[in-house]
Amino acid sequence: MLRAEEGELITKAIPSSGQKIPVVGLGTNAYGVDDPEELAARREVLKRMPEVGLTLIDTAPGYKTSEIVLGNLIADIGNRDQLFLATKVTVDADKGQTVKDGIAMLEESFKRLKTDHVELMQVHSLRGWQVLLPVLREWKAAGKIGYYGVTTSDDKQYDELAKVIETEKLDFVQVDFSIANRNAEERILPLAADKGAAVLLNFPFGGRRAENLIAQTLGKPLPGFAAEIQCTSWAQILLKYLVSHPAVTCAIPGTVKVKHIEDNAKAARGVLPDAGLRKRIEEAFAALS
Repeated sequence: MLRAEEGELITKAIPSSGQKIPVVGLGTNAYGVDDPEELAARREVLKRMPEVGLTLIDTAPGYKTSEIVLGNLIADIGNRDQLFLATKVTVDADKGQTVKDGIAMLEESFKRLKTDHVELMQVHSLRGWQVLLPVLREWKAAGKIGYYGVTTSDDKQYDELAKVIETEKLDFVQVDFSIANRNAEERILPLAADKGAAVLLNFPFGGRRAENLIAQTLGKPLPGFAAEIQCTSWAQILLKYLVSHPAVTCAIPGTVKVKHIEDNAKAARGVLPDAGLRKRIEEAFAALS
């Protein structure tokens, strides 16, 4: 078993720097809202995050107004210095865009997030990586961003993603990976580990990549081994399964309720399963259907 002291936060190092971050973060694809009640709920999630030990928040200009909502709420809460912000940038050549459009998008993200520094900037779905990675290297050297990388959530992009990982020095790679969608571990995860790139996981609970995995666990008893890894919910089991993979740095489940961020945070404490227990988790989940 991979073990921290009882109740201690589990972190993993970013290979390019050695900086450690918690193994669970937050995805914000559903943060582009304007309903006061929903905004209040999202504010509570963002306020609670660092209180339960989590820091990484992943967003993108493509997530409707999520960057604006995050910037406003984080400024209102006043906990920006406790957070690790990650966002994204694109250049779509087929739409006539150039690197100047990408730089404009970068500058706009900083304004929306109300910050002069972003911890991680990623090329979203590999769109324009050829022209954007040189820019991101310059921005990192200038101290505007801490790290840079690329993302995908589509297995059809894996060949291109592998090419980028093999030929470019990256700080981070973000990829789709869940217990029901393990294609990335065949090639992408080993390659990222070999090249020294940290790995973020999107759709850890399935999302649009599969039937929602949490829904599949509703009403189902926890397996007997849950106590061995200090899990009190299926969500915790599924997250610990993912972040215990040696190549994985952090999983970023989408979360809009405080009770869910608190539950997810428990997966970043205590004990992670070893290879044998990871296999038992796969078998237990398969038995649910």
